Amino acid sequence: IMHKEITNAEELRAVQAPLKQLYRDKPEAALVPARAEGILETNDIACMVRSWHGEVTAGLHKAGGGSGELACSADMLLEAMVACAGVTLRAVATAMGVTIRSGKIVAEGVWDARGTLAIDRATPVGLTEIALKFDIDCDADAAKLERMIQSTERYCVILQTLKTPPKLSVSIGG
Repeated sequence: IMHKEITNAEELRAVQAPLKQLYRDKPEAALVPARAEGILETNDIACMVRSWHGEVTAGLHKAGGGSGELACSADMLLEAMVACAGVTLRAVATAMGVTIRSGKIVAEGVWDARGTLAIDRATPVGLTEIALKFDIDCDADAAKLERMIQSTERYCVILQTLKTPPKLSVSIGG
């Protein structure tokens, strides 16, 4: 599917109406799995994010009417969690004198499109479940690896931010 620019509310409603009906008829279809693996358009519902290594354009997820070609903000959050957990684990392993031969960290989450599409006010907006999985090949025994993972959980900024959300504020203007 090619990315189609959405330039107004009518186009947005047209794209989302069949999805909303589907989610009303089959709420289970609105449960969207998200997974981390990693230009501001003036005529599209999109947001360009400057990162340390370039620009990423986020747009509507397919479950919300997008084409699926632009980045999903939920995936970006999981990418941040994976990056933070990976860096933290590497720091913890280094501090503990553990050699990591290889490893992979996967973050997976689920969000319900009915919330963000305002179909059901009782449905939460945002990720409601996140699982962080570690597959690590290292020279530590099982007990030491468990301590490494516990320390990673304790010191990973993104994971802790999500576990204990910060006070948030929203304002208009610079």
